[in-house]
Amino acid sequence: MNQLIQNLMGMGGITDQVIATDFLISVKASIKDYSAAITETATPELRAALREQLRTAIDTHEKMTNYMIEKGYYHPHLLGEQLNVDLTASDTALNLAENMD
Repeated sequence: MNQLIQNLMGMGGITDQVIATDFLISVKASIKDYSAAITETATPELRAALREQLRTAIDTHEKMTNYMIEKGYYHPHLLGEQLNVDLTASDTALNLAENMD
């Protein structure tokens, strides 16, 4: 989103954070899904393909986590900091919803 529009709407850089968080959640879900699918698969060829997809998802998760840590969006080892980030994101979402009315 255009930075000017983000600033006018009071969003700042929140959209990048929201996109990154959504992507990380999606990657986590795919890791769980691939893991479950591997246990349900009957053919070795399909199991091998799913394992490769699982490895790729795990690598993507690591890259996304590192990106979010670098940007200050995610603090997995500092729960107080993460709480502040989450509360700020929640307040922004609530304010955005109120401004849309």
